[in-house]
Amino acid sequence: MENNKLEKHYGLVTAICLVVGIVIGSGVFFKAEKILTATGGDLSTAILAWFIGALIMLICSYTFSLMASKYEKVNGIIDYAETVVGKRYAYFVGWFVSVIFSPALTSVLAWVTARYTCIVLGISDVVGGTCMTIAAFYLCLSYAINALSPRLAGKVQVSTTIIKLIPLLLMGIIGTVMGVKSGMTAHNFTFVPSAAEIVAVKPDYVPVASPLLTAVVASAFAYEGWIFATSINSELKNAKRDLPIALLGGAAIIAIIYILYYVGLAGAADNLTMISGGETGVMTAFSNIFGVYGGTLLMVFVVISCFGTLNGLMLSSVRGLYSLAARNDGPAPEIFASVDDKTKMPTNSAVIGLMICCGWLFYYYGANLAETPWFGAFCFDSSELPIVTLYAMYIPIFFMIIVKERSFNPFNRFVAPALSIVGSAFMIYAAFLSHGTGTVLHYLVVYAVIMIIGLAFNMKNRSSLSHKGKNE
Repeated sequence: MENNKLEKHYGLVTAICLVVGIVIGSGVFFKAEKILTATGGDLSTAILAWFIGALIMLICSYTFSLMASKYEKVNGIIDYAETVVGKRYAYFVGWFVSVIFSPALTSVLAWVTARYTCIVLGISDVVGGTCMTIAAFYLCLSYAINALSPRLAGKVQVSTTIIKLIPLLLMGIIGTVMGVKSGMTAHNFTFVPSAAEIVAVKPDYVPVASPLLTAVVASAFAYEGWIFATSINSELKNAKRDLPIALLGGAAIIAIIYILYYVGLAGAADNLTMISGGETGVMTAFSNIFGVYGGTLLMVFVVISCFGTLNGLMLSSVRGLYSLAARNDGPAPEIFASVDDKTKMPTNSAVIGLMICCGWLFYYYGANLAETPWFGAFCFDSSELPIVTLYAMYIPIFFMIIVKERSFNPFNRFVAPALSIVGSAFMIYAAFLSHGTGTVLHYLVVYAVIMIIGLAFNMKNRSSLSHKGKNE
């Protein structure tokens, strides 16, 4: 037997763990080397990039927390877009999140988790068949956990969130203390290697035109994911109270831990070692502080951490088409709106969500990992540009909060959304400078094609509803 209602089985702790657990877990490890490389080994600029990324996340999460305290429906971000902008715009936001944003990031997380698994197992090729097979396995495993039992998925999220904080806090505290004692931290903050020194340890290094902006865009991947917590809006026992606390409190926890961890890394290994280490740079830093065995154990925690993030992203991906179908929109709403009576999950939506994730994993490999890119000019970093696109789609929501939300006090109605617009616009500007106008425009072509497909489904459903209304 099936119905169209999701049970309310998540509490405040799970909501906070979802925010912290989705965001923390991969980007802080995956992008650490890229951010330092982008700034040319300038640690102060790298930490400034982490700070700016955190500030934008905090401002935007605060503004959305205001909406969360007032509205409670099926899927937070779509609900907020529908309330203040309109149903058509809300549909496009939901379509984008369901088909591009959520599955694209989920697929990248599957590869990142597999990448660190290979490092722990001593497999040097982190882009080959073995690694990609492990990535596909992790995708299917996270799907199984979320599709078969939402309660189990919630427990996995809480447990992996606790585990993933262990390596971050240990490195942040012990690395900082030891780095200050040894002078490594002071050395890394004062010594900026030349381009020639970086090329000597990293032959493929090419200085970027806008180091800070490139680093900020890279940090966006590490900070993104908090908005996914709104996907369980209708499954929270007290969403109007718990979701705002989870969004704002979780964002603050993340910002503090990230910056502390990055300072800890500066006390564990010099900048050139981190830049040259690539995917093994983090393990080198852990081994320097905790020894070979301790470093390996903490890398196992890193793998668990990454999987926890993957689990949280998959939690959103499997609900993507359901969130549209619950509004009688998207492809075959009568099929994807159904919720299985035994598992209490939108099973049909979950299956298609997994397939879309697999498609994006295939794309990420061909565009970013293959020795010769498969898609020509249409190769782009699907771990970063979709995030910037979502920031662009936030802007009309923030603007309409200013126009419509008269019940908010002046700061919440005008200042918070205005600052959120500025932060979002900054991310867009930074993306064009860091990725290049050509790459961004080719990405936008792919984006436009997918959105046009979504428009076709929307128009078909509107036509069907109109025809049904006339017959009645």
